[in-house]
Amino acid sequence: MSISNSLLKTKSIKEMNIKSIVTEGEFAKASDLAEVIVNAVVEEITSNVLVDKGSSTGSFYVL
Repeated sequence: MSISNSLLKTKSIKEMNIKSIVTEGEFAKASDLAEVIVNAVVEEITSNVLVDKGSSTGSFYVL
């Protein structure tokens, strides 16, 4: 299963709502913040995978 920006953003917003963080409305920026963080995390995960032990040692592209 590949990592999905939109699915991760949805889960992040759900967790924010559980913590009573406002994610909707004219002045709410938490959704934008979640999107920025998710995009950075996904980019980091998919561009810098290094397996340094085992039979699959090497650098890999993650989908």
